[in-house]
Amino acid sequence: MPSLVTEPPNAGIIHYETHGRGRPVLFLHGWLGSWALWRPTIEALGQQYKTYSIDFWGFGESKPTDVNLESFRVETFVAMVHQFMDKLGIPKAAIVGHSMGGTVALSMAIQHPDKIVKACCIGSPINGNSLNLLLKLSGNPAFAWLAWRFPPLLKLFLKVYSRFMAKDGKQMSDWMTRDVSYVTMESFFQSIGTLRQTNLTEEVKKITVPTLGMFGKRDIIVNPKQRFLLKASVPHAQIVYYTDSGHFPMLDTPEKFLQDLSDFLRS
Repeated sequence: MPSLVTEPPNAGIIHYETHGRGRPVLFLHGWLGSWALWRPTIEALGQQYKTYSIDFWGFGESKPTDVNLESFRVETFVAMVHQFMDKLGIPKAAIVGHSMGGTVALSMAIQHPDKIVKACCIGSPINGNSLNLLLKLSGNPAFAWLAWRFPPLLKLFLKVYSRFMAKDGKQMSDWMTRDVSYVTMESFFQSIGTLRQTNLTEEVKKITVPTLGMFGKRDIIVNPKQRFLLKASVPHAQIVYYTDSGHFPMLDTPEKFLQDLSDFLRS
């Protein structure tokens, strides 16, 4: 289980998995997820690239040294990825993020264009208002407190609701139930709360690197119309729209997803 220790002001232990060899590609998971979302993807792309898949603090096996109001913010995750690259001596890399991870990936391309050669976001909100109502409510500390006050009910809700997130509802439910067991109350509401407040509409206009946006028509987490906002703000961005997929195209249409991502990284 590879891990590294970061330094203040963003000190903590970052758990990550790596596979393959070649040019580096970073993979970032979404809210309530972990590096494991990317296991099939990094194993396939590891034949051509050196892949890194990290756990954000408060998710999976990664933990900040001190938990405070800044520990699990989207901006903190951006700083975390930046320090991760410095610690491992990765001067530049392509970056791929799903959902919240895609918002972090785009933020890296905005704030650290010298480190990012390509950026891909998958089902990611450019404007946090595109999150569905339940996710917006989850960013409320009172809602999070209630969820953690009755953990069996939270797990039951996620187990049922997650069955509508992907074609293979059982696989999605099993994955969600497993990963949420690593999540703390603070990371639960802080991360989604700041994601809800994030609006990159103007900032993404600064992106100059090749960009890919992947969105599913059946997405019930993030409004797939965000693809229009990304294209309007980043005219050179490529957009892939999956008419038979939801929030997780890597699970719903894995072969098509992998081909589209491979073509983008190779182009």
